[in-house]
Amino acid sequence: MKKVLLITAAAVAGYFAWLKIQQDREERDLWREVTDSFGEQPTR
Repeated sequence: MKKVLLITAAAVAGYFAWLKIQQDREERDLWREVTDSFGEQPTR
């Protein structure tokens, strides 16, 4: 029974870690999109 609880707890922790990594990646992509265009001349 303890092994099942340990495996379940590890799976839940892994899932939440994966969600956090995905959120950080999305935020980084957003900042990259904004800052990559900084300083470019606007097209007319």
